[in-house]
Amino acid sequence: MAVLLWAGNWVFARALRFDAPPVALAFWRWLIALVILSPLAYTHVRQQWRVVLRSWRVLCLLALLATVLQHIPIYMGLRDTTATNGALLNSTAPIMIFVLSRVLVGERWSVRQALGVLISLGGVVAIVARGELTVLAGMQLNGGDLWVLLATLTWAIYTVCLRWRPAELDPLAMLWTISAVGVVAMLPLYAWELAAGRTLHVTPIALAGIAYIGVFATVVAYVFWNRAVQQVGPNRAGPFMYLMLVYTPLLAIVFLGERLQLYHFIGCALILGGIYLTTSGGRGEAGAQGPSSV
Repeated sequence: MAVLLWAGNWVFARALRFDAPPVALAFWRWLIALVILSPLAYTHVRQQWRVVLRSWRVLCLLALLATVLQHIPIYMGLRDTTATNGALLNSTAPIMIFVLSRVLVGERWSVRQALGVLISLGGVVAIVARGELTVLAGMQLNGGDLWVLLATLTWAIYTVCLRWRPAELDPLAMLWTISAVGVVAMLPLYAWELAAGRTLHVTPIALAGIAYIGVFATVVAYVFWNRAVQQVGPNRAGPFMYLMLVYTPLLAIVFLGERLQLYHFIGCALILGGIYLTTSGGRGEAGAQGPSSV
């Protein structure tokens, strides 16, 4: 259910590309989440405010990575690329996490793992090029795909940086803090977007979409996911994230009229094959993380 709710975020964000500018969509998503989380997290935040203050630097970094630098690029990307393409490119998060773990914390690669990275990269190229070599030759790349890849890279950095989070901080208090910092950080960006004339069109579908993204794709999905991980453990829960590659195209076909192309299947197969090589039988933490939730 958590993964299905996250998949709906991609579909709604694509559907709202003409009604909700990227910053507005991200801002209202996290503001709604903050309002809902406040009464739930109040006790934890009150009891652990010293931990929050002591760890403000890393918490601010995590908040910026998880909100501003992840969701705004995603919503910018979905103006120009399909929800199906976005979800498939987003599935490269485990590979990016693996590469960053090598760069930032010095984890070693085997030949098998390096081969897996290259194979997954081939899958990304297949999707970005839409299966056409002429696209690469002419460098006529879809800007939306590049924005999604940037957001995925941000999520990977966030995941690696989680190793520095305060271990004693309650997860609900941490999510509330991330939401609060994200909303404050997006305020000037939202004001700039409004000043540029990019306003939210208040329509029934826009209101429904923003409510869904803020309530279900943010709060409810995280509550479901955390409960699932608590019951079955991260190693069993992690692979369920790959249902995103099933749910998102199906929802996009039904609600957006998108169509699957041969390059989608080729790219998906290469990405998943590369992820398998890099994570099977190794220490890479990417396997347990799965693709970005968003």
